[in-house]
Amino acid sequence: MMRRRFALVIAIITATVSLYSQDKQPVDWVDPFIGTTNFGTTNPGAVVPNGMMSVVPFNVMGSADNKYDKDARWWSTPYEHHNVFFTGYSHVNLSGVGCPDLGSLLLMPTTGELEVDYSKYGSKYTGEKASPGYYTNQLTKYNILTEVTSTSRVGFHRYTFPAGQANILLNLGQGLTNETGAFVRFNGTDEVEGMKMLGTFCYNPKAIFPIYFVMRIVDKVPVKSGLWKKQRPMEGVKGQWDQDHGRYKIYEGYNKDIAGDDVGAWFTFDVAAGEQIEVQIGVSFVSIENARLNLRAETEDKHFDAISAEARESWNSDLSRILVEGGTDEQKTVFYTALYHTLIHPNVLNDVNGEYPAMEGNKILKTDNTRYTVFSLWDTYRNLHQLMTLVWPGRQTDMVRSMIGMYEEWGWMPKWELYGRETWTMEGDPSIPVIADTWLKGLREFDIETAYEAFHKSATMPGITYTTDTVRKGGALPDSYYALLKGDFNRMRPDNNDYMKLGYVPLRSEFDNSVSHALEYYIADYSLSLLADALGKKDDATLFKKRSLGYKHYYSPEYGTFRPILPNGKFLSPFDPQRGMNFEENPGFHEGSAWNYTFYVPHDVNGLATLMGGKKKFVDKLEMVFDKGYYDPANEPDIAYPYLFSRFKGEEWRTQHHVRRLLDKHYTTKPDGIPGNDDAGTMSAWAVFSMMGFYPDCSGEPYYTLTSPVFDRITIKLDQRYWNQGELVIEAKRDKPGDIYIKDMTLNGKTLRNYRISHNELINGKRLSINLTSQK
Repeated sequence: MMRRRFALVIAIITATVSLYSQDKQPVDWVDPFIGTTNFGTTNPGAVVPNGMMSVVPFNVMGSADNKYDKDARWWSTPYEHHNVFFTGYSHVNLSGVGCPDLGSLLLMPTTGELEVDYSKYGSKYTGEKASPGYYTNQLTKYNILTEVTSTSRVGFHRYTFPAGQANILLNLGQGLTNETGAFVRFNGTDEVEGMKMLGTFCYNPKAIFPIYFVMRIVDKVPVKSGLWKKQRPMEGVKGQWDQDHGRYKIYEGYNKDIAGDDVGAWFTFDVAAGEQIEVQIGVSFVSIENARLNLRAETEDKHFDAISAEARESWNSDLSRILVEGGTDEQKTVFYTALYHTLIHPNVLNDVNGEYPAMEGNKILKTDNTRYTVFSLWDTYRNLHQLMTLVWPGRQTDMVRSMIGMYEEWGWMPKWELYGRETWTMEGDPSIPVIADTWLKGLREFDIETAYEAFHKSATMPGITYTTDTVRKGGALPDSYYALLKGDFNRMRPDNNDYMKLGYVPLRSEFDNSVSHALEYYIADYSLSLLADALGKKDDATLFKKRSLGYKHYYSPEYGTFRPILPNGKFLSPFDPQRGMNFEENPGFHEGSAWNYTFYVPHDVNGLATLMGGKKKFVDKLEMVFDKGYYDPANEPDIAYPYLFSRFKGEEWRTQHHVRRLLDKHYTTKPDGIPGNDDAGTMSAWAVFSMMGFYPDCSGEPYYTLTSPVFDRITIKLDQRYWNQGELVIEAKRDKPGDIYIKDMTLNGKTLRNYRISHNELINGKRLSINLTSQK
């Protein structure tokens, strides 16, 4: 009897757990703390899908309270999971990038005597929690509960104070941005407005821009308010310092404004125990007036709870476009968190009235659609935009329109664009594969002829003539480039003279990324050849297809890898194909070794295999890259390596083996559960595709390579305004979790023998069924 009761209890518990899991919405599976170490550089802040605004806990400024040395933990993110010293919430931030910028307009609540030095007013915190669109913590120094949420252009704060004096500080001097300069002025007792300079991303002095803001206190009148300014030391001048507040001068009274490199505004209140104060801050990249317009339009007299609920629903709606069944709870968490990360960038740039700052100019333009910004294209052209095309085609269409608009406004497509400024970060011509891929998959609501005009220009226009005084420096252009910004040369492919004449880019300095540059051009030219052919431009198609095969120049039979070529036509010597691992400097290659780049010819895998001596040697060498640890899951050029095995009949099991192994090893629910910088969602997009069982392994080519899905059933809800079908269902049938190898497949009931499938075949196939086994 006891056994039966025990069994009944277990059955009830099991059924309850199962029911609970089934009742969870996609938004409930997201853990924003995944990837928040200095390795992944994501953050747990409040943001809505592709929103301009994000509100992020800022904990990377130095203090004795920080567990780690500030220089080791302050890289390119406003938040690092191990740090413990909180100095406010920053507004408008980047996620998963490798260079510091933005992370400014810091709001901080305190209690007691007013203090405006962040190193003194900062606090440890506990009890932090986060979910899509919401973050909270408890400041231990002040016993203040802080909560934040957001709309697309407005950040919302709610602070719950103990009894006594409460302060709210707006610090315009602190932040991640490499730029200085700001101003702030009062507009009544409870509102301030102003501007802060941002930019110099990856230390490019040309990529600077202003952010405008309006901040207001909701339904609470301060008893005092004012401004502060950090004073510069002046030896021999008496009375320069405020003795009570160190180097800061504090001014009381709201009818003032102030400007400088380190300025701020403060508000003081008398509060009862448990009293809450809400704060709203709207932003714009056009004007203060537009920041106020955004604030008014998106608040609509709503309070914190209503906005938080709307943010959550917005996320759940987007995340529900892909529904998964089966798998473990950890796998669901990894999947939906990765999907969440893919929807943070690019970001809305235009204000609610449609206005936005023109690319690389001072004009204010207006759009009837959505203008996007933050195009980390060297990263995202590989998979993130393919995910947008499939699942959010309307959004992808507007992103393509935004890229074409940038060309119309200043004559060049974006490479790594940030709020209307080109940062020139990384190499290549990455707009081509993004837009070609989008067009070839059937999205047509944009001006493809103007896009093609831009592509032809960057592919054929002469570049810089290099001399001993103008050599390339790593991934950046030479210093002389910045003095030539108005010159008539190829800004997208500065080494195009060599490339067009020789078919490759020679190494012209010790730390020149020549091979990396050329490999990116080959991918772009192959994509361009496909687009040219589709548009009936046959001569161009032939020219660019031929160019795309120039990678063969770099193949060194002696080492079996790509190898830099000197201006005299000879290979670089001495040469070490392993040099460059762990991001050490490496002649010819950017952030990687020769092994990270040698198989990066997805558009001509068979041709590369022939160079290497045939299929067997190719497969053995690629397997060796994984066996010896040469593969870098955090380095974009080689992230599609696992899928190359499936180009050869009988070797597909290797793709299935390595994809699953890499997912299990590198994608976890821990704070370091992303294999490197998320790179604006690129690493996460790899996980999303790989867990669903297909991957766009050649950017610009409308095909996917199939692998074994992690889940038993995946339902992708397709937008019928763009695709003929309402949904795509992928089913995986397995007897046990270890069944990861594909036994057979059917598409809409018909046997499928090819592991590479076109976009149209997949979305029109309605149902992809895959039988899995434990046998290779």
